[in-house]
Amino acid sequence: MSDALDKAEAAAREAAVNSAAVQIALAAVELAKTAQAQPTVQPHVCEHQHKQGRGTGEWLGIACAICVGGVGIAFASIAIAICGISVAILALVLRSIWQDIRKGR
Repeated sequence: MSDALDKAEAAAREAAVNSAAVQIALAAVELAKTAQAQPTVQPHVCEHQHKQGRGTGEWLGIACAICVGGVGIAFASIAIAICGISVAILALVLRSIWQDIRKGR
């Protein structure tokens, strides 16, 4: 009977060792499940809107505005030149009249 008792005791020890190994394996599986369940940390993404670059239409509009502005400045320069010439001619005529008046003509 001692032989049967020794066999039973050995079987109980083996079962205890096996159950400990099974418990360790189950704990490892649970740990792996919780590691997968945790959300991965994503890099921070900007939430504001980035302004897009100017399109072709905008650049054409800017170019047209610059051309119209250049033509306007050219006409303004011509008008200033005409006014300057008119003032110069007026000054010469008035000077001539003044000299004629001083000489007594």
